[in-house]
Amino acid sequence: MTARNELRLLPWSGREGKPCYLSTDDRTGHMSRLADNIETVQLGMAAELLDQASETLGDNDSGPEDVRHLADKLTGSLRDVLRVAISRGHLLATSEPHR
Repeated sequence: MTARNELRLLPWSGREGKPCYLSTDDRTGHMSRLADNIETVQLGMAAELLDQASETLGDNDSGPEDVRHLADKLTGSLRDVLRVAISRGHLLATSEPHR
């Protein structure tokens, strides 16, 4: 079990978009490493998408369909990044020594 019975929020969703959690003390185990790697990929994709957003919004030839497509991709990426932030925040809180 994880410290203080905390569950790790995983960077993917289950059925019907419900959150998935991992319960383990081994932060170097296969599932923990897989989650870490997926989070890294998601954050990298978000950075690339931010660059793409700047280009699209700075291009006077971008039409409403381009902007709608960008908004859709940004929404998904923001959802992923928020999940990573929540998960990592919980991991930090459980790993800090208590006084």
